[in-house]
Amino acid sequence: METKEKFIHRDLSWLEFNRRVLEEASDERNPLLERIKFLAIFTSNLDEFLMVRLSGAQKLLASGYNKRDQFGFYPQDLFAEIKTRTDELVKKFYEVYGGSVRDALEAEKIFIKKPEDLNAEQKKYVQRFFDTTLYPIITPMAVDGGHPFPMLPSRTIAFAVSIIRSEKNHLAIIPIPKSVPRLLKVPAEGEESVYVLTDYLIKENLEKFFKGYKIQDASLFRVLRDSELEVDEGFAPDLLKALEKELKKRSSAKAVYLQMQEGTTPELLEVLCNGIDFPKDEVVFTSSDLDLTFLYDLSAWTDKPQLRYPSFTPAKAVYDNIFDKIKDEDFILHVPFQSFLPTCELIAAAAKDPDVLAIKMTLYRTNEDSAIIKALMAAAKNRKQVTVVVEIKARFEEEKNIQWSRELEQAGCHVIYGIAGLKIHSKMTLIVRREEGRIRRYVHLATGNYNERTANVYTDIGFFTANDDFARDIADVFNVITGYSLPSPWKRVISSPHDLRKYFFELIDKEIEAQQAQKNGGIIIKMNALEDTQIIEKLYAASQAGVKIRMIVRGICSLVPGVEGLSENIEVRSIVGRFLEHSRIFYFNNNGNGRVFLSSADWMTRNFDRRIELLFEITKPEIKSHVQFILDSYLKDTRKARALKKDRSYHRIKKEGETFDVQEYFINHYTR
Repeated sequence: METKEKFIHRDLSWLEFNRRVLEEASDERNPLLERIKFLAIFTSNLDEFLMVRLSGAQKLLASGYNKRDQFGFYPQDLFAEIKTRTDELVKKFYEVYGGSVRDALEAEKIFIKKPEDLNAEQKKYVQRFFDTTLYPIITPMAVDGGHPFPMLPSRTIAFAVSIIRSEKNHLAIIPIPKSVPRLLKVPAEGEESVYVLTDYLIKENLEKFFKGYKIQDASLFRVLRDSELEVDEGFAPDLLKALEKELKKRSSAKAVYLQMQEGTTPELLEVLCNGIDFPKDEVVFTSSDLDLTFLYDLSAWTDKPQLRYPSFTPAKAVYDNIFDKIKDEDFILHVPFQSFLPTCELIAAAAKDPDVLAIKMTLYRTNEDSAIIKALMAAAKNRKQVTVVVEIKARFEEEKNIQWSRELEQAGCHVIYGIAGLKIHSKMTLIVRREEGRIRRYVHLATGNYNERTANVYTDIGFFTANDDFARDIADVFNVITGYSLPSPWKRVISSPHDLRKYFFELIDKEIEAQQAQKNGGIIIKMNALEDTQIIEKLYAASQAGVKIRMIVRGICSLVPGVEGLSENIEVRSIVGRFLEHSRIFYFNNNGNGRVFLSSADWMTRNFDRRIELLFEITKPEIKSHVQFILDSYLKDTRKARALKKDRSYHRIKKEGETFDVQEYFINHYTR
């Protein structure tokens, strides 16, 4: 088969994932305020795709590179396909926003209005807001011989204004300020919720910025820039400083996407594209609002709980002392259905406990005002030995992670910034405690980040243990990361970049052998993304041998299921719902004696070759049984699940009888 026939390009598969997000915004069975959040998520997702993946395709084209990639695409073919699909998705997105969603909002008396549509009192309110808040902070920027075109950071929204005086034309740029929300809530009567975009207010008052000039034309535009950082880590004596230097370049990086409102005059379009250095024929025009991430605020500020998902309180593990709980038994937490709080309490307890000697932890993405960060700082001030591995190369979290690194260092923590050429994506904590004349070590491993905010909306599994084999392995992993130590043979964990792909190959090969000998080969996998072509080829081989493979892959899936002679024994489904499916779970039938694993890694080439990831087996029977139950439950979903077909399209799974929503099921299962 041709390579293109065997694989779905990762970028095209990602766009299909965002299409599924958009379908959730269209689905009238979802609460209205949740539907508009899906629109905001779609916007954020697409921005990141354009700033990273589209920019990468553009750079390949510009370099003259002309070889097929691992999915069989030449750069020019991929770029054209991305552009076509992106344009089609954006068009569909605005149809949903401007059609069914706006109609539904207005039916619920939720309005996004222009100033001219407000009543007299509301007009006074918004004008006062403009005069007292917006006008003082906005700085118009002239563009002429003495004022070069301003450098507009990525995601900037601005007005391009053409003005004239004494028959001489001028151009000015007015960025929409980021220091105040774009959405202004306006006092309204009764059950109405009324909002105005600051874009509208500024446009209404443009003449106040150009006294003595006549405005000829004004158009709102938005620019996205290449956001990939290029640090030559092998030659960077100080990775932190090198990354900071690269971050400063983001605001001047090449523009990769320019969106403008329809009706822009050719003259204004010409000067704007020249100033931004962007081809006119690639500008995307829209008749609607730009950058709908403001819908996050609209959803949060609208006081209509009946238009949201019903709230619930995550189930809390019961214990008096977290160390006694872990010492008594290994256990797992399935967030957000079970509370993330024990993870925070473990670090907080370790910070205060006089018997705790050391804390070692990895941080990839964490939240503002993090209780975990505060506990680590407190631990250092309490004279614990605190080592924190902060991955400062986590995309779009670089500045935040650099800030955390400095604050942790100032508090007395020993901070490691990662390893040149590798990202540290594994999620692990090791606590060293003195107990009854001996040292006991406590371990926490997880499929997701140490982030209290995302733990409320991402499904993940955390594992707590005081098992000595786990403790020795994790201590050794930290020594490999922080010092000059080669990996030892580990008993309980498998790590990339050296062993992970090979280990999965061995597990798949055993299923092929079991199928040939016993006809019982079986694999169930849940992950976020599958794009590594080597492991896809291995799955194809297993399918051809008759191994039954069922996969729950939320996002990118480059494997084509159901193709006769190639993958007819593979089923793939995706679940996009209330919570972001983020846990990575692996089940291998193992001739009837099933093996269950958890991991921080998806099956992507970067996870196998350019990241430090961990895979660990769950062997305690009751935990193992529960993880299998979790997998089986996901395979039953008929509400949010979509099946990937051999024609590469996704279709909702429909079955006779009552629908089963696995996420809602788990809310009730853990809290009853």
